[in-house]
Amino acid sequence: MGSVTRLKPRDLGRLMVSHVTLAHGGGGKAMKDLIDDVFISAFDNDLLAPLEDQARLDLAMLARHGDRLAFTTDGYVVDPLFFPGGDIGKLAICGTVNDLAVGGAVPLHLSCAVVIEEGMAVETLRVIARSMAETARAAGVTIVTGDTKVVPRGACDKIFITTTGIGVIRQGLEIGADRARPGDIILVNGRLGDHGAAILCARGDMALESPVRSDCAALSGLIGELLAAVPGVRFMRDATRGGIATVLNELAAASRAAIEIDETATPIDEGVRGFCEILGLDPLYLANEGKIVIAVAPEDAAAALAALRAHPLGRDACAIGRVATGEAGRVTMNTIFGGRRIVDMLVGEQLPRIC
Repeated sequence: MGSVTRLKPRDLGRLMVSHVTLAHGGGGKAMKDLIDDVFISAFDNDLLAPLEDQARLDLAMLARHGDRLAFTTDGYVVDPLFFPGGDIGKLAICGTVNDLAVGGAVPLHLSCAVVIEEGMAVETLRVIARSMAETARAAGVTIVTGDTKVVPRGACDKIFITTTGIGVIRQGLEIGADRARPGDIILVNGRLGDHGAAILCARGDMALESPVRSDCAALSGLIGELLAAVPGVRFMRDATRGGIATVLNELAAASRAAIEIDETATPIDEGVRGFCEILGLDPLYLANEGKIVIAVAPEDAAAALAALRAHPLGRDACAIGRVATGEAGRVTMNTIFGGRRIVDMLVGEQLPRIC
């Protein structure tokens, strides 16, 4: 069988300048060169190659994965753009992949829209685009369409990225925040709060003796193995802005149940815990970008933990609490001192621009 050569629809342009100008958003040759040199060259794939105004997806191929389409979108405005463990490009791919995967979907395709500030270094854009491409390949998804805008200096902070993703949910799989029942076990796949702490450290506000790395990761592989072992998972959600405290409050409210967690069982790095104490932050509200909160029936907890711990992104998975029969919508923590405290919904934002 001979090889098939994909024909390029046109020659790709090349940038000859070091920084973005307003001309790169004007719709002409300068804009074509920016898109070609930075984004098309990094994201290259068969669905993107025609360079039409939309990606054209085969419905039969989508239907092979399941019977429902999952669709999500997210904007990313993190400051700084680069931080220990990741960057805004990696964050944009992981965040959208994870939002699909926690609903039980197999993530397949993404779009990417960028708003770029005039004066941004072209090489910085290339690094971000390459990071997005590498992360997408590792997660098994393709970036198939997008949009580029350039705004005057001061109209945005360097670059804002919006990624939209689609995936397919297999028939019979039902996961939702309203499905938790009293007795269910609450699991997490590892240490909490690392992303929020890493962002704060990267801003130079305070230095840790052992610098914390963001947990930024695409979790579709981990979630796929979990669902293969425990198809009856009740609930999953990635604990991003607002941390696990917000996710648990959303779960308690939707399921009209109480949730109890144990402080001694909740995995938080000692450096992060001490960092939070100094700054007056609560690690339960710190953002994560590679952690999920899971609710499973008690008889499924052991199998779920085994599946999570068998994957590199779930080695430190543990049970942190349970769904209880107390006041509906209430989340409480049993503290290390033997008392109990209410874990309420976050009001405002502990750390702005963390994702």
